[in-house]
Amino acid sequence: MSAPKAGNLLSDRLDAELTPLLTVSGVSKAFGGLQALSGISLRVNAGEIFGLIGPNGAGKTTLFNALTGLYTIDRGEVRLGGLRLDGRKPHQVLQAGLARTFQNIRLFAEMTALENVLVGRHARTRSGVVGAVLRLPATRREEADSRAHAHALLQRVGIAQHAHRLARNLSYGDQRRLEIARALATEPTLLALDEPAAGMNPAERAALRELLLKLQADGVTLLLIEHDVKLVMGLCTRLAVLDYGVKIAEGTPDVVSRDPRVVAAYLGDEMP
Repeated sequence: MSAPKAGNLLSDRLDAELTPLLTVSGVSKAFGGLQALSGISLRVNAGEIFGLIGPNGAGKTTLFNALTGLYTIDRGEVRLGGLRLDGRKPHQVLQAGLARTFQNIRLFAEMTALENVLVGRHARTRSGVVGAVLRLPATRREEADSRAHAHALLQRVGIAQHAHRLARNLSYGDQRRLEIARALATEPTLLALDEPAAGMNPAERAALRELLLKLQADGVTLLLIEHDVKLVMGLCTRLAVLDYGVKIAEGTPDVVSRDPRVVAAYLGDEMP
């Protein structure tokens, strides 16, 4: 029997030293006769940037939808910090600490950038209808705090100057940044980003990379779908690769990029 590769031993040791935040166990999902996900298992450790890659139609966004309550899974389970997520509604998953962005931008086009972030902030506010109607002091303080927090998040993602512009009037790249700010407003412990660099120019992608590293340094765990191979390989702690709804590889970028199955299914000539 051949000896295990040193890279795999290092990865296993690092995994053992880290704390699992998201645990996906045997998740399967079918749409009629199409098996979109087949027994997917993976673990995202607290504090890391975990990449999910694969060709179009591999099941990456389907898995995101299953994790965040948009799809009900057929088998398996999903846990965030030990809390069972599968079977919960999307707003319950959000309140549990898992926020996400979408492959197709879903902003409120006729609201300003600031208002879009305030929508996200609503998930963490406590004032009810009575407080809002009566304009109670506690409600006014909370609203002022929310606006200050929203402005700070717009600054954090680099679009503070567009706070009062309608979302539909922002550039495609800035709309992507706004989605991230809105998700951050929910104070997630795990932020799932579906192709956040799509539509960005090289300078914007470099700024995005710095932003994601800063979020990681601030304690936000990131789960990332992205087709920019260079960005993924240079940013992620570990990767999982899907193909036709099956996980074909998982490990560090160095190990994954040299897996023959990954090269054949996805990377090809794009190997770093």
